[in-house]
Amino acid sequence: MPKTIKPMPAPVQSGPLDAGTLGKFIRARRTQSGLGMHEAAAFCGVAVDTLSKIETARGDVKLSSILTVCRMLGIHLIVEPWEE
Repeated sequence: MPKTIKPMPAPVQSGPLDAGTLGKFIRARRTQSGLGMHEAAAFCGVAVDTLSKIETARGDVKLSSILTVCRMLGIHLIVEPWEE
């Protein structure tokens, strides 16, 4: 019998985005989509270890991998213009 994925709530962001908060957003989106770690990693085209590092904000991960995971899971990151 397949493991049941418990949907995690989206975190509340206060202040600038950091790696830990982004990881929580990614885990929430993955679990709300009903995807396990292995399924999501395969869907996104990254290693399970890479996805785990992103979700837990531990270790070094290439920015391109993070952006790919976000894009594949439907997470949109926006850079706001700054004042000169």
